[in-house]
Amino acid sequence: MYIKKYMTVDPCVAGPETTIARASELLVENNCRHLPIVDKETRLLGMVTDRDLRSACPSILTAVQALTPEQLVVADQPVSRIMSRDIVTLSPLSTLDDALLLLDRKKVGALPVLSDSGRLEGIFSTRDLLQAYRQLFGLGERGSALISVRDDGRPRPLSRLVRALEEHDIHFSRISRRRDEQGGTAVESGGGAVIYVRVNTFNLHAVRQALESAGFTLENQGL
Repeated sequence: MYIKKYMTVDPCVAGPETTIARASELLVENNCRHLPIVDKETRLLGMVTDRDLRSACPSILTAVQALTPEQLVVADQPVSRIMSRDIVTLSPLSTLDDALLLLDRKKVGALPVLSDSGRLEGIFSTRDLLQAYRQLFGLGERGSALISVRDDGRPRPLSRLVRALEEHDIHFSRISRRRDEQGGTAVESGGGAVIYVRVNTFNLHAVRQALESAGFTLENQGL
């Protein structure tokens, strides 16, 4: 679950002397929203987003001949004039959880990924995050389904659940337990916890039989 496996490598970049107009063109040409600004050794200097560019010159995507003289002056300014310099970054060995927390806390759409020497190795966006979790959890795969069962409060519920699935040759890719969303008791105390299992089978009836035979109550009553 390291960033290096899911980040966008060799992202589009620009130098600090790149004009605002050219920076806008780069975002359009590369279908991206974040443009790292780097020096000649690819060390990160700052970041510019499509929002930064729209704020600097709202009509920047208009044909050059249609821009006003004032807009032309702005469009010809170096992007270093508007780039953000206080940038939160990730390392290639940051985890997906690290990225999720930073993206949410900083309210940004992407984070540069830097080597130990400060050189840009990639960029990790919310789109990359969604794709990573999609792969990890098997979302959208044929036969993939998320099952939720009530923790019965008896000892070793996860071990019993896994054993029940394996005994019936039911493949699964994820299992987790958490507090009841309705404010149940702590996970460690059993009864108020819910166990989530992502199974990989079309035979959901067999899943229900396996889990009920092991003493679990399914919350997916439609199975």
